[in-house]
Amino acid sequence: MADRRRGAYHPRMPAVPTPRPDPPGHPFGVPRTPPVTPRRRESKAARTARVAELRQRLAARYPDVTTALTHRSAWELLVATILSAQSTDVVVNKVTVELFRRYPTVADLAGADREELELLLRPTGFFRNKAKSVQGAARYLLEHHDGEVPATMDELVELPGVGRKTANVVLGSFFARNEGVVVDTHVGRLSRRLGLTRNNDPVKVEQDLMRLVPKDEWTIFSHRLIWFGREVCTAKDPRCDRCELADLCPSAFKVGRWVKAAKAAKAARRPSPPAARAAGRARP
Repeated sequence: MADRRRGAYHPRMPAVPTPRPDPPGHPFGVPRTPPVTPRRRESKAARTARVAELRQRLAARYPDVTTALTHRSAWELLVATILSAQSTDVVVNKVTVELFRRYPTVADLAGADREELELLLRPTGFFRNKAKSVQGAARYLLEHHDGEVPATMDELVELPGVGRKTANVVLGSFFARNEGVVVDTHVGRLSRRLGLTRNNDPVKVEQDLMRLVPKDEWTIFSHRLIWFGREVCTAKDPRCDRCELADLCPSAFKVGRWVKAAKAAKAARRPSPPAARAAGRARP
């Protein structure tokens, strides 16, 4: 789907990479794993080089992606981003179609009946808090900004329900301003798996990424990680066997299905108790 205003796009979902063929003689159905080599502490120069290669490969896969949240204005993107918390973009896009049809302007949403608004937002989860936030944001904009969405971080985070993540989405994806890095669940997960941060707090993760990535790439790097996290490096089933970043990733074949596979293989190699006792009695 294209963003005509910026000329950017977001891929159709889901997009599954074509699996690489097994090498000759490789057993069918057995996942390919890279050789296990001990990792030394990464030097600053090595880290810089690795991050540069990560950025290059992600850029080749996603040259100019943008947010998957459907929007026609900064206001619509702001609302959609608030609603996307603990929900999926697919669900949010379905809800906002009806939401903006029924309440097309900031003033319309500010004056909406709260119970009707909550019912409309129910599919996104946490609908009471979200209804309070989007309606509060609408009223704040009318009171302080004549109904227009501001284009600065300091002003955006003053809105009800808006933190740095939401502000970064609006600033980067609509106003094309790189004020920070969007850290959602995908960005946080991939940043830790790729060894770009050890932090769990989104603010600290953002600070770590801002030090590693050039400022002019902050927004697009976020989008690339988000799409890669949806398509390849998913939370529960990361496809390390199809991942073009695996050789650069300290977590490759150590998460998700690969953890279960490793435990199963270890259990299969371990002799059962009767066999172990029989082996002990057979020793001279």
